[in-house]
Amino acid sequence: MAVITLTTDLGHKDFYQAALKGSLLTQLSDVNIVDITHEIPAFNIPRAAFVLGNAYHYFPKGTVHIIGINTLFHEESKYIGMKYKDHYFVGADNGIFSLLLNGNEPQELYELNLMQDLRYLHFPLADILSKSACHIAKGGKLKDVGTPMHQLIEKVTLQPIFDKDMIRGNVIYVDAFGNAITNISKDLFNKVQKGRNFVLYFKRNETITNLSWHYNEVGEGEKLCLFGISNYLEIAINKGNASQLLGLHDDDSNVIRIEFKD
Repeated sequence: MAVITLTTDLGHKDFYQAALKGSLLTQLSDVNIVDITHEIPAFNIPRAAFVLGNAYHYFPKGTVHIIGINTLFHEESKYIGMKYKDHYFVGADNGIFSLLLNGNEPQELYELNLMQDLRYLHFPLADILSKSACHIAKGGKLKDVGTPMHQLIEKVTLQPIFDKDMIRGNVIYVDAFGNAITNISKDLFNKVQKGRNFVLYFKRNETITNLSWHYNEVGEGEKLCLFGISNYLEIAINKGNASQLLGLHDDDSNVIRIEFKD
């Protein structure tokens, strides 16, 4: 059975999400539609890229991922179909594809050229994007619904800075449990740490000096840091909300500093 996932900022209050799913089912009645999330803040491309980038590889190869972030039509709009790591992605060329690729090359990249229904210019998710997704899910080729392209709109996200004894990063995502996820990757941490002790400093002069393997490694209500399934450093509280209790939110003001000592 074909699988199509949805990552959007449509929320759950309005009829837009239902309209999108109805459009997909009308074209492909036996498709398996999976919601990754509809709770991306409106037009927040970096957030969508983080969530989808950490979720898509758990799905079977050949899955089609619809990206419904900032897809509103304007005269220079481009809609993209991309194959990457044997997954397919369709969405607007607004920078999210460059974030998903993270410097890597796609297997295929096409500008979708299906004729748009003028009735849906304001809602391309239910038109050109759903049509393209269903075409691929049925076994169709990207080349049949698009023209090759080689240049994407580039978007960059806040990156950590580091030297041989320090890493400075930021909180980029807070999950439903209040865990504050930073932009400091496990690879970068290991590269700079080189087996040394460290002190992690963050808001309110808080510090952490040990890396945990799991959340229950400390007592209930105690703070910890670990690398979760995203492979980025998290600051958490065992059975507590680190974001609320420690004042950690996903904005540029939450600087995380790690110092390494021999």
